[in-house]
Amino acid sequence: MFDNNQYGQLRTMGQAINAKILTPALCRGARGLLDWTQSELGDRSGVSRSTVRDYEGNRHDIHRATEAQLRLAFESGGVSFVSLDDDTVAVCVR
Repeated sequence: MFDNNQYGQLRTMGQAINAKILTPALCRGARGLLDWTQSELGDRSGVSRSTVRDYEGNRHDIHRATEAQLRLAFESGGVSFVSLDDDTVAVCVR
């Protein structure tokens, strides 16, 4: 959805495009670094295992709040998400 701002410029309403950092591949990678199963991630994040499974399998997207829960669990487990020069995000052990 688009809207004209007070200066007459066309802008996207709501959330910013590409506001999410955690992609399905990064989620799988972070789990692999921590040697966590999908169930373990679900338990540690408060997100259902089926949501983790469906997101990692590209079956559906997740809400920003769910992404925040997953990222917090990963970061509490010792993983960091790092922005690279080419605007991509990498995952590494702290």
